[in-house]
Amino acid sequence: MTDWYERSFGDDYLLVYKHRDAQGAKQEVERMVGWLRLAPGAKVLDLCCGMGRHSLALAEAGYRVTGVDLSEVLLREAKRFDPRGQVTWHKADMRRLPLEHGEFDAVVNLFTSFGYFREDVEQIKVLREAARVLRPGGRFLLDFLNPAYTTTHLVPYSEREDEGQRIVELRRIEDGYVIKDIVITSPGGEPRHYIERIKLYGLDDFRRMLREAGLHLQNVHGNYDEEIYDPETSRRMILVGVRQ
Repeated sequence: MTDWYERSFGDDYLLVYKHRDAQGAKQEVERMVGWLRLAPGAKVLDLCCGMGRHSLALAEAGYRVTGVDLSEVLLREAKRFDPRGQVTWHKADMRRLPLEHGEFDAVVNLFTSFGYFREDVEQIKVLREAARVLRPGGRFLLDFLNPAYTTTHLVPYSEREDEGQRIVELRRIEDGYVIKDIVITSPGGEPRHYIERIKLYGLDDFRRMLREAGLHLQNVHGNYDEEIYDPETSRRMILVGVRQ
């Protein structure tokens, strides 16, 4: 059976998430460069790079960037926005990276591109791969949702129209996961159904998993405005640390 993440990151994903902009990515990159203490020309891995907004912003800021994603559709879009070939793109599962040991100065994992799997051991494989490709002393940044804030502010239902298509999103918390059901309907067409499922992890969960992977958590931020992380009120949980 195909896992949800193998099906959901296709052409319709580009429609559902088309509102994300490159300017926002540039502002976020400016912040994360400071948090990661990146030296000029540092080598950075964007793990689960999607359409490559942050990869390209990092490359334009002068860093040597590799972007990895499992979706051929999203990588196609990333390459379309990278006509000069500033970024090295790879199609791969985040648990099995086709990259060398100690190759990178930093690894970033953004926009809740974590928690896709049902078992903790599979999530830890992702973190171990990040640790493996980091040089000793290399740094990581993992941008995840804040579980308490997400639970409190979850919008159960939303509906909109874009490019003549009706997009309905249903959200719920169930059995420790935040689940989004997406239904897209074209005029006169059959509805197309997708699901997104993210396992909810708190800060203590991350401390445990990072430790098992050989990564040391140093700082936690509540968003890209460098808000001090508050477990109840912060929108995000941005983890920054170092390979031990």
